[in-house]
Amino acid sequence: MTRNRLATLAATAALTAGGGLITAAPASAAVTCASPVWKAQYYGNSAFSGTPKLTACDSVISENYGSGDPAGVTLPKDNFSVRWSLTRDFGSGGPFRFSAATQDGMRVHVDGVRKIDLWKNVSTTARKTVDLTIPAGTHTIRVDYVAWTGVANAGFTYTPRTEAAVDTVKPLAPAGLAAAYDRDTSKTTLRWAASKEMDLAGYRVYRRLSTTSWAKVSGSSPLTSPSFVDATPATGQTFLYEVRAVDKAGRESAGSADVTAVTVDRTGPTAPTALTVTGDAWWATLAWHGPADAARYEVYAAPVATGPFELLGTTTTASYRTDAPMNTARYYRVRALDALGNPSAYAAVTGDGVDRTPPKSPTSLGHVAEAGYTDVYWKQPDGFFEDFDNGGTYHVYRSPGKTLDLAALDRVTCAEESDETSTGGSCHDLGMPAGTYVTYAVAAVDPAGNESALSAPLVVRTGDRVAPGPVTGVRATPRADGVLVSWAASTEDDIERYVAWTGTRQADGTVKWLSSSSCREGTSDPLAVLCGDLPDGETYVYAVVARDRWGNALPPRDPKVTAVEVTELDVRPSVTVTRDWQLGGLGYGTVIGSDQDGPAINWRCDKTAECATVEGYRVSRWNAATKAYEPLHAGLLPAETRLYTDTTAARGTTHFYTLEAVRADGGVAGTHVWSCVFQDRV
Repeated sequence: MTRNRLATLAATAALTAGGGLITAAPASAAVTCASPVWKAQYYGNSAFSGTPKLTACDSVISENYGSGDPAGVTLPKDNFSVRWSLTRDFGSGGPFRFSAATQDGMRVHVDGVRKIDLWKNVSTTARKTVDLTIPAGTHTIRVDYVAWTGVANAGFTYTPRTEAAVDTVKPLAPAGLAAAYDRDTSKTTLRWAASKEMDLAGYRVYRRLSTTSWAKVSGSSPLTSPSFVDATPATGQTFLYEVRAVDKAGRESAGSADVTAVTVDRTGPTAPTALTVTGDAWWATLAWHGPADAARYEVYAAPVATGPFELLGTTTTASYRTDAPMNTARYYRVRALDALGNPSAYAAVTGDGVDRTPPKSPTSLGHVAEAGYTDVYWKQPDGFFEDFDNGGTYHVYRSPGKTLDLAALDRVTCAEESDETSTGGSCHDLGMPAGTYVTYAVAAVDPAGNESALSAPLVVRTGDRVAPGPVTGVRATPRADGVLVSWAASTEDDIERYVAWTGTRQADGTVKWLSSSSCREGTSDPLAVLCGDLPDGETYVYAVVARDRWGNALPPRDPKVTAVEVTELDVRPSVTVTRDWQLGGLGYGTVIGSDQDGPAINWRCDKTAECATVEGYRVSRWNAATKAYEPLHAGLLPAETRLYTDTTAARGTTHFYTLEAVRADGGVAGTHVWSCVFQDRV
């Protein structure tokens, strides 16, 4: 018979002492076999009864006893038994294959439930394979073997099935993940508990920020040990980590519980972008786009591309102005620094010192247009001082019409009366066309010939010496407060105002033009005036002429001017009152506007003797309906009264009044008669 296990069993004592996979102990000793090592119990009967003759630890079940008994233990040649058992954590469980090969009998149990039954005395090796699904968690496998007669051998294996089509169970997520961050090395050491999965292929480590998705950081192949050191980006941010198990079917577990690593910030911002340099005479202006986390920028310059570079200064804005040699190459570079001083990479640009920057455009254009010339003036924004002091100037342009026509633009030759300064200027234009519209624009020009964009256009109606044409639609309408003269608006575009003339017809038929001072404007109608004083039935001639802004106007005697003759209304009272006031001076208006409260009179009483007899005063107004002067107040005004205003007078008519100084006996010490035209001007 063959006894392949005899030598091995004979060495059990030494292996026990040395920590080998197979250990044995006397039957009376308590034996504990660490999972997943089998605990083997040898019995001197086929019923597994009584005290085992030997208890040992086997890493595998693969025995060939031949026709004898196991080494290291005295058993009968026939009719002995062996029981192997183990309890282990199967992790997530899944599909397993149990394979038994035995001569003679073998039974396999899982958690006490029989899964393989080869319980028969045979003369050749019996075999059986069973595919099982083991639930997740801890389970016990027990293998019972009996050698009845003849040759004895026993073999049993259990292995996970790892085909992707069969194994549909994900591994369990790793547990016990812990992270330790080293601020000196900027590395994070991760450790976790080893997986219990029998089909484990390895582990994958993932990292992310709280606002980003998970990214694998452990490489393309699964890790085979439960630890990993990650070179965490030193950005000052908090990173999250998790670990996932991967089985041999390629299935990945859920993530472990997350752990964090708060990093030290040693990462600078991204480099500035779109760096440009613009030359402007003796200056260079650098501009760029900066990263969001930049706290400041450093600007460097060197005369050659290889340096050395000198720090020109720092700035918190994305631009920097520095003096620079004209027409000379200069090399610049800029970098950003965050709040902790971490620098970015450099952005570089080369300047040639050539002034290609035009000045700012002039502003605030205005003008004075007179007959024969136009003065255009403007202001220049700050920053033109150096340019102007070194030969800078202005160009004034003009095109016909009310819009700036670039195709018809002419450069204006400004006369000697013109003036230029660094803050603005004026142009005395003698060459513009008279009596029409032109549009001006002004540009500033630096010593290098760079011309600014044109200013906003200025539309000008140029002056002339031509009087506007005659006014049409002139009408004269007699009213109780004067003569209303109206006319149609002139169609010419340079009218400043209208002048209404009053004249009288002479015996020879000609008109003697008096003046325009008797005509008064209101506020509601710019094409009408109210002329005349007291409407007393006189006949007058009226004419209206247009006057332009340069003072040009036709005289009223010009045959082209329309003259209208009209007779005033006669609104005078039919009763004559004797005026005999000798008591003192008087003051009143004979023509007043509708913006006043009403006709008013003030008086004095200077003659002591006569004034002492005055009991009071009476103010009366002519009533055309009753044809009588009627008092405006009850009783007499007190003797000390010196002013009276008729607030009940109607506008748009002429009123006639008497002022009487009344004695105590009812007699009148003096009477004054006057009229007031209370005009309702338009």
